[in-house]
Amino acid sequence: MKVPAISILISEAEIRERVTQLATEIAASMPADFLIVALLRGSFVFAADLIRALHRVGASPQVDFLTVSSYGKGTESTGTLTVHRDISEDVSGRAILLIDDILESGFTLFHAREELRRRGAKDIHIAVLLEKPGKRKIEINADYVGFTIPDKFVVGYGLDQANYYRELPFIGVVEG
Repeated sequence: MKVPAISILISEAEIRERVTQLATEIAASMPADFLIVALLRGSFVFAADLIRALHRVGASPQVDFLTVSSYGKGTESTGTLTVHRDISEDVSGRAILLIDDILESGFTLFHAREELRRRGAKDIHIAVLLEKPGKRKIEINADYVGFTIPDKFVVGYGLDQANYYRELPFIGVVEG
């Protein structure tokens, strides 16, 4: 595979600082006993860092994972959400922090949130590392946003292109 050039959009240090800020905001506004539902696979790095940052500011949430996809191997959402692994925790009556890597079309987060509501979640907040406001196809907003970015295809810090580049410690733009 030919490795493309990747330019840094958001540095590792900028991400670390913003995750700490987000944890402080979240801990101040969420109830003491909340459940994190992280959407895999893209959010795994962000979720792990955010969970540790939440611990450092005194929050002790439970954690579960929902594995869904709408991108396949492409760079655009297919418009079809596929659940690959469901959560194991009962969300009925619970406050939920739904975590995802990027809010773009809104499709994945909207349907994940609606499924949690259908199962009886009391209150659902959304935290995303990145958002592209101009790409929204479904009306949904995040309560906590790490960074607003331009309409460029990004990788790194858990985000991928055909399951490559998740390991990069920064957010980068794939050039050409």
